[in-house]
Amino acid sequence: MSDKINLENVSIVLCRPRYPENIGAAARAMCNMGIEQLVLVKPQNCDLERICKMATHAALEVVERMALYDELEPALGDFNFIVGTTARVGGQRKGIISLPNLAEKLHPISAQNRIAVVFGPEDRGLTNVDIRLCHVLVNIPTAEFSSLNLAQAVMILCYELFRYSSKKSQDFIPRLANRHELDAMYAQLKQILIRISFINPDNPDYFMNNFRHFFSRLPLRAKEVKIIRGICRQIEWYGKKCYQEGLEKRED
Repeated sequence: MSDKINLENVSIVLCRPRYPENIGAAARAMCNMGIEQLVLVKPQNCDLERICKMATHAALEVVERMALYDELEPALGDFNFIVGTTARVGGQRKGIISLPNLAEKLHPISAQNRIAVVFGPEDRGLTNVDIRLCHVLVNIPTAEFSSLNLAQAVMILCYELFRYSSKKSQDFIPRLANRHELDAMYAQLKQILIRISFINPDNPDYFMNNFRHFFSRLPLRAKEVKIIRGICRQIEWYGKKCYQEGLEKRED
């Protein structure tokens, strides 16, 4: 395994960015650090002229290849590991790791898995709904004023990934379940847990956060997701079987 992070498998995702200049400056920062895949999710203003002006000639290829989506969930569908950035901590924002620890964690994952690093809009950052899609969260430490310009934050993250060099051998990590596979599993798991009255049907997503945090610590491989979904199907089958047997006994 290479002692460097495979930057070809790393994408920067800008979720609902407000200003085209920040998009262009972020593209330039990515280009400086050898990261070439940019994803935009529902930008407020996607003025290409203003984006390209800030990207400069060197980063025009990053802008030309960038992908555009209307929603965050489908934008992350093909990624195997997702990092969310946050300036806020506490509450639902658990699993926050430091920048050096993030680079170390991503090193073995990047060999065979697509990684997304997600940044929220300039004024509010990622929402609690957004961070449910992330495996881990990272916070950039600052002094008293915690707000960073979007492009500055992108540069710091990209630089940390670019400069990382492993000083020890790392265990190989095979392909992990992507976002599509995980979301299908969570939807099926939520449905089953509601049916067996394990979680409150009035606010199931609140209780499902615990499962998301639990599975994100592993993280799950595609084969393991299939096993969990198979267990859910078997629980559903058994529940229907018991219900049908109960009806037949009543008729007798």
